Order: sequence, then structure tokens, then C-alpha cells
Amino acid sequence: MHAADPAVRELLQHGRLDVQGRLVEASNATLFCGIEVNGASAECVYKPVRGERPLWDFPDGTLAGREVGSYLLSEATGWALIPPTLLRDGPFGPGMVQLWVDVEEDSQLVDIVAPDEVPDGWLSVLRAQDHHGDPVVLAHADHQQLQRLAVLDIVINNADRKGGHILHAPDGRVLGVDHGVSLNTDDKLRTVLWGWVGRRLSDEAIDRLGELRALMEGDLAVALAEHITPKEIQAINTRIERLLETAAFPAPSGDWPAIPWPAF
Repeated sequence: MHAADPAVRELLQHGRLDVQGRLVEASNATLFCGIEVNGASAECVYKPVRGERPLWDFPDGTLAGREVGSYLLSEATGWALIPPTLLRDGPFGPGMVQLWVDVEEDSQLVDIVAPDEVPDGWLSVLRAQDHHGDPVVLAHADHQQLQRLAVLDIVINNADRKGGHILHAPDGRVLGVDHGVSLNTDDKLRTVLWGWVGRRLSDEAIDRLGELRALMEGDLAVALAEHITPKEIQAINTRIERLLETAAFPAPSGDWPAIPWPAF
């Protein structure tokens, strides 16, 4: 089932969850499920709230709620950069349910390569050494949808944009997943997508941010208030205003590690 199918939300909200396995590399309980209702079926990820590990710097609300809040903001931009995501009850209690998206084989948009193997047109982010002491480069594609995702990450203050959290679907869409440590009031942006630092935002991004600012004055803020605090909502407004004022991609603040570890 395609993420844009209007029946997806109905399926995610009311379908019967059948737990098929656990994604063991995840730091919080993350269950892979089949979901079915009225003959429609798909696969999804279910993250029960009771499986979340407490985080001292995210004391309010739930990580599941932050995932849903990030999805609401993605939808408000019109870019649809996060798979359909909602809160509902499941086999282990309330949790986040998100449509599973298959990825395009051998179609990475972020990679760690030798300096002479950076693909043409890619943007270098970091030079380092691998465990053998050989030089490597963290780089990513100069891709429009990836750039949109970088803008969204700034808005949601994503503290964990790993390369493995970026999906390149077979139909060409670029999607982000794992947004539980987003929407904090403090500047915690930590991402592999630093290749556009200092560059001017696209006219499209500026227009969308202006529309998002207007939506934050109405129903969008009301919807977000179900998941995050008033201070965190105000911080979103502040980040949007800052982006509109500078009209450029920011540099790392220096107060927080700029790149997640591991990067994938």
C-alpha cells in the first residue's frame, strides 16, 4: 500500500496489529508488524510507549508523541517527508504506528567513502579516518528531496538524523524515520545532512516555511499540543522565524555534537 493512499490512515488506526518480529538494533522497543482491516493489509512499525527508555533531556511527553508531532509538521509543509504516523493502542499498549516503507536497493543518498570515491555532485560533510587509519569522507547527494528533509530537520530540531534514518523508496521519494528525539526546546540538531551549510534556502522552502508559520497560529499548534509542551511549540515558531530571517542553512551551534554516532 502506497503512503499517499487515503486508506492508509484508516488501516493504521483501525487495523489489527500482528507482531512479526523486533528490530533489535533500535534503542527502544521497535516491533515490525503486519496490519489488516477489511481486506486491506500492509506492514508497519509499532513502538509501544512502555518500551521507551527514559531520557534525561526529553523529560516531557513520550517519544511516540514526538514522532507523531514530527509527522504533523512534515504534512503541514506539503512535502510528505515522513511515512504516515499516528498514536493508537496495540498489543503492548499505546504506541506509535508508522507505515513500513521498502527501500530502493543500491540507491544510497548518504555514504562514507574514500576521498577519491565521493560521487560526482555529492556534498562532503566530514573528513575522518576509519578504524584502519585510512582517510574517509562522510558525504550526501545534492538532492532536492534530501534538501527538503534537511529543512524539516531544522524545524523539528532533530537530534538523531542518521544516514540509516533516510529512506529512498523505489518510486523515488525520500523519507525520514525515527524522530523520537526531536522537538526539544534546546538546540539539539544532530544530522549527517550538513552539506548545504551557509547556502541560501530555495524559494520553495522559504514559501513553505511562511505557510508553516501561518499554520502554527491555528489548528496545527492545537494538534501539536496533544504531544509536546507549550514551550516546545514556541521553540518551533522561533526556529521557523530564524530560518525565514536568515534564509540560509545554519551551521552547527558548537554546543552539541553536530553528527550522530554512529552515523548510520
